[in-house]
Amino acid sequence: MKVAVLVEDQYQVLEAWYPYLRLRESGIETVFVGTGRKKEYGSKEGYPAPDECPIVRARANGFAGVIIPGGYAPDLLRRDERILALVRETNRAGKLVASICHGGWVLASAGILRGRRVTSFSAIREDIVNAGAEFVDREVVVDGNFVTSRKPEDLPAFCREILAFLTS
Repeated sequence: MKVAVLVEDQYQVLEAWYPYLRLRESGIETVFVGTGRKKEYGSKEGYPAPDECPIVRARANGFAGVIIPGGYAPDLLRRDERILALVRETNRAGKLVASICHGGWVLASAGILRGRRVTSFSAIREDIVNAGAEFVDREVVVDGNFVTSRKPEDLPAFCREILAFLTS
């Protein structure tokens, strides 16, 4: 089993690395998937994450799911149609689609929020609602194959639900 963790410059370091390492600890292969613009991307604090699988090589059928960390990176990720296609195809297949914080921007730009129940960082609540989702202010919200959370403090619950989905 392999899970993609999307990454671009200005990602939120905990929201990328915590799930990446937590899933690996559970025996699930995780791979950083970037836009291919660089060989590694810096977090908001400058911590590097390698582009282990540039989007040109990523296919939804090669992953059990996708995780979208927050920070400013989602604003860069959602500008890449190949990233959006990967997220759409993953969702269409009923596989895990997980986002935390500003990761909801990618879900909105992918056009897959209508009728879904999700959470995100409060600053993008209106974006989520305008994309057709029901916003719920909780540490983690599970709606079918969607697992969403608000902020780094929610990471334990976020990862718990990701693992529950992947191992069920």
